[in-house]
Amino acid sequence: MKSIKVGIYLYEWAEVLDFSGPFEVFTTASRVSKETPFEVYLISEDGQRVSARAGYKVLADYSIENHPELDVLIVVGGDHTQEMHKTPVLEWIAQQASQVTWLASVCTGAFLLANAGALRDNKVTTHWDDIADLRKLHPQLEVIEGVRWVQQGKQLTSAGISAGIDMSLQMVSLLHSEALAEKTARVMDFDWTKNAR
Repeated sequence: MKSIKVGIYLYEWAEVLDFSGPFEVFTTASRVSKETPFEVYLISEDGQRVSARAGYKVLADYSIENHPELDVLIVVGGDHTQEMHKTPVLEWIAQQASQVTWLASVCTGAFLLANAGALRDNKVTTHWDDIADLRKLHPQLEVIEGVRWVQQGKQLTSAGISAGIDMSLQMVSLLHSEALAEKTARVMDFDWTKNAR
């Protein structure tokens, strides 16, 4: 079985669990599987070290210019206010959205997807505290409240922070099997919430 290439885009002041949660899910799934179904890459704009929330230092694997071809793109949240106005980043997100099979966001990563014009469907969710802002900035979106994640076709968006783990487990279920997703959740000692809309 060919490994599915998962790219997680992060940036300055990204929320730590937004990227480390999905990273843990996909790498744990590969660790407990006999097939290594997923290869996971952290991607930043320039491929250099990123200071996430509270100064948590992370070294990206690739930049937006030199990463491998991706099957899945996950855009994370955090302090997204500067990031969602960076033209090179938005153009890259839009390009990747047209090429990858699966597109996802965690928390306020939905703002970056929306600003890039990259959303494939208008049903989305985000962190509960940012619902009103997303509705105001993008009134064309149907922003769903009270759910951990929303799936529309091959687009998934999650609510805040830890909800990205639930969403990533759902992606493991869709991309490989529910059995592997459940095994991954057990190994992570995580109570997987399966409540898509």
